[in-house]
Parts: sequence; structure tokens; C-alpha cells
Amino acid sequence: MARFNKWSGGDREDAFSSKHQAKGRCNVALDSGYTKADKVPGSYFCLFFARGLCPKGQDCEYLHRLPNSRLGKEGGLGDIFPSNVDCFGRDKFSDYRDDMGGVGSFMRVNRTLYVGRIHVTDDIEEVVARHFQEWGQVERIRVLPSRGVAFATYVHLANSEFAKEAMAHQSLDNNETLNVRWATVDPNPVAQKREARRVEEQAAEAIRRALPASYVAELEGRRYEGHNPEDERKRRKIEGSFGLQDYDAPDDVWYASEKARLEAPEQRLMLDPPETTEEEDQDGGTPLQLGAHQSVEQAQSGGFFGASTLAALQGFKAGPANNEAKAPDKPVGGLVGYGSDSDEDD
Repeated sequence: MARFNKWSGGDREDAFSSKHQAKGRCNVALDSGYTKADKVPGSYFCLFFARGLCPKGQDCEYLHRLPNSRLGKEGGLGDIFPSNVDCFGRDKFSDYRDDMGGVGSFMRVNRTLYVGRIHVTDDIEEVVARHFQEWGQVERIRVLPSRGVAFATYVHLANSEFAKEAMAHQSLDNNETLNVRWATVDPNPVAQKREARRVEEQAAEAIRRALPASYVAELEGRRYEGHNPEDERKRRKIEGSFGLQDYDAPDDVWYASEKARLEAPEQRLMLDPPETTEEEDQDGGTPLQLGAHQSVEQAQSGGFFGASTLAALQGFKAGPANNEAKAPDKPVGGLVGYGSDSDEDD
């Protein structure tokens, strides 16, 4: 019957258990702590921790903290997961359940929760805001006192997913049993424009965090401390050709190469020479030493062969041909006759 009455409106029940209060409630201040999941990047959050029922403590293989709780402390983009799973690692579906409960849909980024069966009081706005701000940064809360209904919109998707499980079947201040589910699409054009603008702002913020501050300042046409936009443009004009005449690298190629340069660890250009005797030091070093240092200089000057390749060629031993007698081993000479057809080079 619910299938034919899917979009009729009203406070739909999501299950029989929604009529009974939850067995526990998460206390972020007391229950949060270190677990095994903190060692594994990209770990999911503990569903039982969100419900206040996890018995494993520090031995749990899932995170025991709020989503995006370390965003301001450690930087980065926060807790972001693939679109086909929620913050607890559960698979999403292409459409919502008939009662708008469950995990949710991967076809829509829904950060708004519907909260029903609220006991109406004079301070209902303050009560709803106080309880739902426990689970993350709230963007907007709208309360309909005449219906005992509220809508809570979070800044981050992971916080809305966490709050839905944390507040399911809970009570506020009057021992009621809440019905928390996903909100349907707001038909108000103003709300739709606000959501589209919010998505654009989040994408821009992600780009700002991914790029160095000097590049962001250059794109926005403003000065950055210690960097002059005009000097940055001149440097790009010189280095952006990558040694090719009349070539100007596209923006994506240039920023990718610069990001790789900034993130690459410092490389050692000099090779450590082997231990030598006093006689070898007086003679100016062994041939292998000289060849190694010479190869490094050639690699730095932009030669065709790398330092490791030239160092290996210096120590290469010539072998006998198939029909010739084996000759005494001797190092191969220079590469002056490489590719020559003249008989004088034989």
C-alpha cells in the first residue's frame, strides 16, 4: 500500500522500530577517541558509535569521532567518500526508499534531514538547533511549529549522514520519539538556486585547497605575500615552454608540473664516490670516479643519457664476437665512433 501512496506527503513511518526510542545515544565528548581506523587513511565511521552502542572502544576498526572534526586542525578537504557509499561504508542506491529512510541515493547530494513528531513548545527553534548542532556544522534549520516538523541542512554531506543515524528514534527535551529521514527536493526556486550556488562554492573551495596559495592568488588577480603576480607570469612564460620553441603549455599541464615539482622530495644530484686509497687520491681519482662525476655533469647539462646510464657505460666490458677468439677484457673506449659506417673506426 505504501508503494501506491509514495508521494502523498505526511509523516511516513520508516519501520516498526521508529515507534520505540533508541537504546542508546552517542555522547561525542565522552565516546570519541583513538581506534585502529586512525592508522588507515580513508577509514569509515562506526555506525554503532553514532548510535552510542559500540562496545569495542579503541579496538574498533572504524572511526570514533565526528565527520570533518579535524578539517580546521589538519587542513585538507575533510572526510569525503565515494558517491556510491555513505560515511559508514554502506552502499547507496539509485533511488530513495518509499519512506525516504535508509542509506540514501547516489543520484543526489542530499544534506537536508526531515525531522518529524517533534513536541511543540515555545522554544522549539532553540531546542532543534541545540540538538542537531551536536553532529556537525549546520547551514540552515527551518522549523514548522504548526506541524511539529523541522528541516536541518548540514554544510557537509558526511555530517548529515552521521546525524541521521545519531538522531534516529531519539528524543529532544520532551521524551518524544523522532522520525528522522531524508528530505525530498525543495520545490522552491530560491532554494534550488541556493543549493546550486552552494555546490559551486564547495567546488571552488576544493580547488583553493588543492592548489598552492600563490597560484590561487594569480588566478584571482590579487597579490600574495612574497609573490608578485607579474613575476609569476614572467616565470611561466620562460619555464612554460619546457625547452621547446614557440610553445606555451596549457594551464592544466603547467599547474600539474608545478604541483609535482613542489611535492617531489629533494633529490641528490651528486653520487657518493667509493672509498679510495691515498695513491688514488694523489692521482686525481679512479677512472670510475671521474666517469661518475662526469656523467652527473652531463646529466645536469641536459644530455641525452642519464647519470646512471653513463656510469654503467663507463664500466661496460666488451665481449668477443661469435667467430673470434676471446680477447683480454678491456674497457670500451669513448663513444666518438657511435653510428659511423667508416672502416677506420673498426
